[in-house]
Amino acid sequence: MSCIFCDILDGKREGHIIYEDESHVAFLDKYPIDVGHSLVIPREHHEKITDMNPDNVGKIFSLVPKIATAILVATGADAFSLGQNNGKAAKQIIPHVHIHIIPRYNHKGTIWTKREISNDAELSELAKKIRNTLT
Repeated sequence: MSCIFCDILDGKREGHIIYEDESHVAFLDKYPIDVGHSLVIPREHHEKITDMNPDNVGKIFSLVPKIATAILVATGADAFSLGQNNGKAAKQIIPHVHIHIIPRYNHKGTIWTKREISNDAELSELAKKIRNTLT
């Protein structure tokens, strides 16, 4: 079975990468709930978080504060939400473990279901801005 996230990791699909290390990658969601919506994934393919070693679960979640802070600074967001779904019944669309970091803005409110299609130029510029904030 083909995995979109594995294809991004292998360079077969474009991903607007904002962070990477030897075990993890974070990139902008192509269909964001709001500006700056990003995903943090392990490089190693696991469908559900329950398939992962507990130490590796801790490692991926330990990246969230650093990445979320960079997203908040780069986007000017007021807050953020986290999401992590496991299985189709939980609305997991891509069967590869991922953590959603969703920036929230006081003037917009908190919406979970509305998604927009971003263009590549916008995503590239935003990814660059977030990467620059991380360094």
